[in-house]
Amino acid sequence: MAYGSNMNTNTEGTARSVVDNVADVAADIAGKAGKQIDKAIGSAESTVRSMAETGREAGEKVQAVAGNLKGAVEKSVADQPMATLAVAAALGFVIGALWKS
Repeated sequence: MAYGSNMNTNTEGTARSVVDNVADVAADIAGKAGKQIDKAIGSAESTVRSMAETGREAGEKVQAVAGNLKGAVEKSVADQPMATLAVAAALGFVIGALWKS
């Protein structure tokens, strides 16, 4: 009987050791996964910030071009109203032809 009891104790000890090892490995994997998720989140945040900055810069450039275009059109209307009207009509015709096709 003592031999069987000793065998049970060894089996329980081995099982506990295996469970402890599995728990350690699982905790290690969870820690590594958490670090990878943190890296991915940091990378995504950096990308979003970069995209937002690029979008802001593009918006500023579009506003500058629109301001320049507005100034040019106003000057053209003031200096040469008939030529400006003719260009606008021709541009409208071209856009309409392209839209229709």
